[in-house]
Amino acid sequence: MNKRGPIIFIEDDTDDQEVIAEVYAELDCTNEIIFFSEAEKALEFLTETKIKPFIIFSDINMPRLSGLELRDKVRENKALEIKSIPYLFFTTSAEQQYVIDAYSKSIQGFFVKPSNYTELKKVLTVIINYWQHCVSPEYTG
Repeated sequence: MNKRGPIIFIEDDTDDQEVIAEVYAELDCTNEIIFFSEAEKALEFLTETKIKPFIIFSDINMPRLSGLELRDKVRENKALEIKSIPYLFFTTSAEQQYVIDAYSKSIQGFFVKPSNYTELKKVLTVIINYWQHCVSPEYTG
Protein backbone atom coordinates (compact mmCIF):
# COMPACT_ATOMS: atom_id res chain seq x y z
CA MET A 1 0.00 0.00 0.00
CA ASN A 2 1.39 3.37 -1.04
CA LYS A 3 0.32 5.71 1.74
CA ARG A 4 1.59 8.71 -0.24
CA GLY A 5 -0.20 7.70 -3.43
CA PRO A 6 -3.30 9.37 -4.82
CA ILE A 7 -6.76 8.62 -3.51
CA ILE A 8 -9.03 7.46 -6.33
CA PHE A 9 -12.75 8.23 -6.34
CA ILE A 10 -14.82 6.47 -8.98
CA GLU A 11 -18.04 8.46 -8.91
CA ASP A 12 -20.31 9.24 -11.85
CA ASP A 13 -22.27 11.99 -10.07
CA THR A 14 -20.45 15.30 -10.63
CA ASP A 15 -22.30 16.97 -7.74
CA ASP A 16 -21.02 14.27 -5.39
CA GLN A 17 -17.51 14.73 -6.82
CA GLU A 18 -17.65 18.46 -6.04
CA VAL A 19 -18.83 17.93 -2.47
CA ILE A 20 -16.22 15.23 -1.85
CA ALA A 21 -13.51 17.53 -3.24
CA GLU A 22 -14.67 20.38 -0.94
CA VAL A 23 -14.68 18.11 2.11
CA TYR A 24 -11.33 16.59 1.17
CA ALA A 25 -9.74 20.05 0.89
CA GLU A 26 -10.57 20.57 4.58
CA LEU A 27 -8.94 17.33 5.71
CA ASP A 28 -5.42 17.12 7.04
CA CYS A 29 -4.32 14.98 4.13
CA THR A 30 -1.71 15.65 1.45
CA ASN A 31 -2.55 12.82 -0.97
CA GLU A 32 -3.63 13.90 -4.42
CA ILE A 33 -7.26 13.10 -5.15
CA ILE A 34 -8.24 11.82 -8.60
CA PHE A 35 -11.83 11.48 -9.79
CA PHE A 36 -13.14 9.20 -12.50
CA SER A 37 -16.71 9.47 -13.77
CA GLU A 38 -16.50 6.13 -15.57
CA ALA A 39 -15.28 2.82 -14.21
CA GLU A 40 -13.67 1.99 -17.57
CA LYS A 41 -11.47 5.10 -17.37
CA ALA A 42 -10.48 4.23 -13.81
CA LEU A 43 -9.53 0.69 -14.87
CA GLU A 44 -7.51 2.07 -17.77
CA PHE A 45 -5.65 4.40 -15.39
CA LEU A 46 -5.03 1.67 -12.83
CA THR A 47 -3.69 -0.79 -15.39
CA GLU A 48 -1.61 1.63 -17.47
CA THR A 49 -0.03 3.93 -14.90
CA LYS A 50 3.04 3.25 -12.80
CA ILE A 51 1.40 5.33 -10.06
CA LYS A 52 0.31 3.21 -7.13
CA PRO A 53 -2.84 4.64 -5.50
CA PHE A 54 -3.34 4.74 -1.76
CA ILE A 55 -7.10 3.93 -1.67
CA ILE A 56 -9.85 3.33 -4.21
CA PHE A 57 -13.33 4.60 -3.33
CA SER A 58 -15.85 3.19 -5.79
CA ASP A 59 -19.52 3.82 -6.33
CA ILE A 60 -21.55 0.71 -7.13
CA ASN A 61 -24.21 2.02 -9.50
CA MET A 62 -22.48 3.33 -12.60
CA PRO A 63 -23.37 3.09 -16.27
CA ARG A 64 -21.79 0.44 -18.51
CA LEU A 65 -19.39 -1.05 -15.92
CA SER A 66 -20.67 -1.21 -12.34
CA GLY A 67 -18.46 -0.91 -9.30
CA LEU A 68 -18.94 -4.63 -8.63
CA GLU A 69 -17.83 -5.49 -12.17
CA LEU A 70 -14.87 -3.14 -11.83
CA ARG A 71 -13.85 -4.89 -8.60
CA ASP A 72 -13.86 -8.21 -10.47
CA LYS A 73 -11.59 -6.77 -13.14
CA VAL A 74 -9.18 -5.38 -10.55
CA ARG A 75 -9.01 -8.74 -8.78
CA GLU A 76 -8.46 -10.58 -12.08
CA ASN A 77 -5.47 -8.37 -12.87
CA LYS A 78 -2.55 -9.88 -10.94
CA ALA A 79 -0.41 -6.74 -11.34
CA LEU A 80 -3.14 -4.70 -9.63
CA GLU A 81 -3.91 -7.32 -7.03
CA ILE A 82 -0.34 -7.39 -5.69
CA LYS A 83 -0.31 -3.60 -5.25
CA SER A 84 -2.45 -4.09 -2.11
CA ILE A 85 -4.67 -1.09 -2.84
CA PRO A 86 -7.58 -0.90 -0.39
CA TYR A 87 -10.80 -1.10 -2.42
CA LEU A 88 -13.82 0.42 -0.70
CA PHE A 89 -17.37 0.89 -1.84
CA PHE A 90 -18.63 4.40 -1.14
CA THR A 91 -22.17 4.56 -2.40
CA THR A 92 -25.65 5.90 -1.71
CA SER A 93 -27.30 2.48 -1.62
CA ALA A 94 -26.78 -0.16 1.04
CA GLU A 95 -29.17 -2.74 -0.30
CA GLN A 96 -28.42 -6.03 1.45
CA GLN A 97 -27.63 -7.84 -1.80
CA TYR A 98 -25.09 -5.14 -2.76
CA VAL A 99 -23.37 -5.52 0.59
CA ILE A 100 -23.28 -9.32 0.28
CA ASP A 101 -22.00 -9.16 -3.30
CA ALA A 102 -19.37 -6.57 -2.39
CA TYR A 103 -17.91 -8.54 0.50
CA SER A 104 -17.91 -11.71 -1.60
CA LYS A 105 -15.43 -9.85 -3.82
CA SER A 106 -12.98 -9.28 -0.94
CA ILE A 107 -13.50 -5.56 -0.61
CA GLN A 108 -12.03 -3.80 2.40
CA GLY A 109 -15.09 -1.76 3.33
CA PHE A 110 -18.61 -0.74 2.37
CA PHE A 111 -19.73 2.76 3.32
CA VAL A 112 -22.92 4.68 2.66
CA LYS A 113 -22.13 8.21 1.50
CA PRO A 114 -23.56 10.61 4.05
CA SER A 115 -25.70 13.35 2.54
CA ASN A 116 -24.71 15.71 5.35
CA TYR A 117 -21.45 17.66 4.80
CA THR A 118 -20.27 17.30 8.42
CA GLU A 119 -20.96 13.56 8.46
CA LEU A 120 -19.19 13.11 5.12
CA LYS A 121 -16.14 14.84 6.56
CA LYS A 122 -16.21 12.57 9.64
CA VAL A 123 -16.52 9.40 7.56
CA LEU A 124 -13.70 10.33 5.17
CA THR A 125 -11.47 11.30 8.09
CA VAL A 126 -12.04 7.97 9.82
CA ILE A 127 -11.44 5.94 6.65
CA ILE A 128 -8.27 7.76 5.62
CA ASN A 129 -6.85 7.73 9.15
CA TYR A 130 -7.54 4.01 9.45
CA TRP A 131 -5.65 3.20 6.25
CA GLN A 132 -2.80 5.55 7.16
CA HIS A 133 -2.25 3.42 10.28
CA CYS A 134 -2.81 0.03 8.66
CA VAL A 135 0.12 -2.25 7.85
CA SER A 136 0.23 -3.77 4.37
CA PRO A 137 2.15 -6.77 2.98
CA GLU A 138 5.05 -4.54 1.93
CA TYR A 139 5.46 -3.06 5.43
CA THR A 140 9.13 -3.05 6.40
CA GLY A 141 8.95 -1.65 9.93
